[in-house]
Amino acid sequence: MRIMGIDPGLAIVGFGVIDIENRKTKAIDYGTIQTESSICYTDRLLCVANSLKKLLDIYKPDVVAVEELFFNKNTKTAFAVSQARGVILLTVLQEEIPLYEYTPLQVKQGVVGYGRASKQQVQIMVKTLLNLNDIPKPDDAADGLAIAICHRNFSSLNTITQQGVIK
Repeated sequence: MRIMGIDPGLAIVGFGVIDIENRKTKAIDYGTIQTESSICYTDRLLCVANSLKKLLDIYKPDVVAVEELFFNKNTKTAFAVSQARGVILLTVLQEEIPLYEYTPLQVKQGVVGYGRASKQQVQIMVKTLLNLNDIPKPDDAADGLAIAICHRNFSSLNTITQQGVIK
């Protein structure tokens, strides 16, 4: 099974792709989609959609897991990231790939076993679980891998439900 984890953003979208075979998990790739703040907002959204479509075509994931948003202060940023997240969800659904969503608390729980884990604890576990030499950089890419690992751990327990795919 191939899982793509996505950490939504407008300036930076983190992604991680893992394979699960014979109960072993292997990192296939990770990285970011970046948009320039100098281009207009709608073009940045289009860049996210087009870049994600290319990644979906390259890696052909069986499922995609996306982190839900949590903001407690900056509503301007929340709106921008929410719109980018909507573009991400739509792009995945248009490809008819099963889509799952996890809160930041669930991601930490699914990777570290503790919902209040620090970012550094999550990154160390991602490195350890995937047998990587270094913690993935940038942080957004490590988050993408963490979201994919979270899905692997929760889906094996059958504790999540599919959010919906148009067929």
